[in-house]
Amino acid sequence: MTIQTDQPQWVSQTLQQGFTALMKGDFQTAGECCRKVLSANPKLVQGHFLVGLIATELKDNRTAIGAFGSVTKLEPSHAAAWAQLARLFISLGQVNRADKALDEAVRHNDNDPIVEDLVGTVYQLLGDQHSSLDWYTRALSKSPENIQYLINHANALVYLGRTEDATADLEQALKLQPFNPQAHWILASTRKAKTTSHIDAMQKIADSPQLQHAGSAFIHYAIGKEYEDLENWQQAFTAFANGAAARRQALKYDESLEIAMFSELERLFTVAWLDDDTDQNQGLEDDSPIFVLGQPRTGTTLIERIITSHSQVQSAGELQQFGLAVRRLGNYQEAQRFSPKLFTQAVGISMPELGEAYMRSSEKMRGRLPRFVDKLPSNYLYLPLILKALPNAKIIHLTRNPMDACFASFKQLFADAYPHSYDQVEMARHHARYLQLMQTWRQRFPGRFLDVSYEETTLDLETNARRIIQHLQLPWEDACLHFHQQQGAVATASAVQVREPVHTRSINRWKKYERQLQPMLNALLVAGVDLPA
Repeated sequence: MTIQTDQPQWVSQTLQQGFTALMKGDFQTAGECCRKVLSANPKLVQGHFLVGLIATELKDNRTAIGAFGSVTKLEPSHAAAWAQLARLFISLGQVNRADKALDEAVRHNDNDPIVEDLVGTVYQLLGDQHSSLDWYTRALSKSPENIQYLINHANALVYLGRTEDATADLEQALKLQPFNPQAHWILASTRKAKTTSHIDAMQKIADSPQLQHAGSAFIHYAIGKEYEDLENWQQAFTAFANGAAARRQALKYDESLEIAMFSELERLFTVAWLDDDTDQNQGLEDDSPIFVLGQPRTGTTLIERIITSHSQVQSAGELQQFGLAVRRLGNYQEAQRFSPKLFTQAVGISMPELGEAYMRSSEKMRGRLPRFVDKLPSNYLYLPLILKALPNAKIIHLTRNPMDACFASFKQLFADAYPHSYDQVEMARHHARYLQLMQTWRQRFPGRFLDVSYEETTLDLETNARRIIQHLQLPWEDACLHFHQQQGAVATASAVQVREPVHTRSINRWKKYERQLQPMLNALLVAGVDLPA
């Protein structure tokens, strides 16, 4: 942060002291510096900006928004403050305000790599991965040895399936900072381990007393993933459990809110609601979208690759655009990504507008082919809204053995999308609620989506691939059986596996850990979930 020189020397020195203290994590000293300079000059832009940065670190969103807002009032062209506001608004679910702040940040950007990296993050949170990569690339080109820029750039490349390019970024980051847990975690996800050499290096980090709590989840999940690659099941589970415990400790998960939300979904989205054909409720007649949904790690990527091997279908990745359109049109402003209120407000949205908003906002990602696949698993929550807003869209729902599905999520480190997945019992109870909700949709909207079994597809690829393509009303193409030869991006934790022909190695994988997974198994049984023999 550049300190202006057109002010008393003591003010400049105090500001510099405040920013230095902030970088060291000394928030008390940084705050005292703010109070001194703002008492002397309440209109000092850098003083308010420093307050915003301190509040952001302390997760005091209200103070941060007020401080950055003061900056933009005093200096409307302050791109960094606009970018900070955009990130804060999207984190609070206030998408419309985030859109406006992002526009201002982009409009006023003066080639500052700090701003460009932050704009890239906001685009990533808004689901626009291509724009995100563009902005991360700009930042990295100006500061090629900045660790966070390298990691953010690599993350975007992995999402878009460019794992070799991502590996180069990560190796450079680890040359500069060998003990960076996040870089090790992303690197582990880009390739299959063949030796313990990377595990040995990571274990030194895991055993270090200097390891920060935030990095613990990264390093343990990375170790677990590589031990599982090597079929060392006991060591893998220990690492996964350590990673899950660290991640769960850092998350807020309100299970009662989720229970209320599932109840509200069943209350709101009835057969009568779907059959209401007033003008506001007649959706957009567009048959290009194909939604692949369900729980994460249940084979959604496999099915997407089968479908997008067809010459008429493009992969758009895991799009956030439908949910964001619901939030924008419903003017949803709650911090929780999902809540009963989100869907209560969604009922009043114009369905044609919702369909149009989704198609418009996803245009950049869906390419030029006649059809495209949106494979965001959590779209199952929006299934009735999709049926209403896009009545010609096709929907594929993945099913999988509940124990395999639950364990596959438990052993995966996500961003913020699945806070229930880091505790065995919470994961199981969530899965039971999901199964009940899908059964409700199945009963109320028969024939409107196709259930596809992961197990059956891997055991008999051609029969199930033909069934899927027929449901999509596309002519059969043999290329759909050779999905592993497809060269496009694979934006998923399954990126390594889908480059292989279909296999059955993941069926009943949970039994490798049967003794350790008894809490999960018992919770599913208590919830009344039917489990395969």
